[in-house]
Amino acid sequence: MRGAFRNGPKNRPQETSKEGEKIAKKSLSKREKLFCLNYAVQPDGRDAAIKAGYALTPAASAAKLLSRKDIRDEIASLTQAQNPCRNEAAAGYRKLAFGSIADAVSLIYRENPPTESELAEMELFNVSEIKRPKDGCIEIKFFDRLKALERLAEMTADEAADTALPFYRALESSANAIRKSDANE
Repeated sequence: MRGAFRNGPKNRPQETSKEGEKIAKKSLSKREKLFCLNYAVQPDGRDAAIKAGYALTPAASAAKLLSRKDIRDEIASLTQAQNPCRNEAAAGYRKLAFGSIADAVSLIYRENPPTESELAEMELFNVSEIKRPKDGCIEIKFFDRLKALERLAEMTADEAADTALPFYRALESSANAIRKSDANE
């Protein structure tokens, strides 16, 4: 049984092309799977790429990964059973509550304004307002992290209640069934 655990061409899952030829299906690497999981939770390609370890050029890596059909299929399978609107809202609140403000703070210490391409690469999700008053300073207002945490807690409590309700209904119906069987005897 030597070599039974090798991942060679003979042991790969196979799929059939239109012409009936056998094609080896390429499985996703750990980093690719991690990207898919992060993207399914929070559909931000750059952020998902960074969390998966594509730190050098996260935006380009995300675009390249999202252009692949196998990656899109994996993301679709991960998000299929979830409530996408609720998950996106929760991901947004998570990003507000725990996101980095480093790029916004770096704006304060710049002498020259950033270029358009530099701004596109910055993570400014937590910024609600940027002002440059007449005195030349920069004012940056952030979204309230505590309110975001409160909303997240409410959403989590609502989700727990949503999952508990069917359990309680099942308990109630089985208790009613027992009462009816006892009454019939």
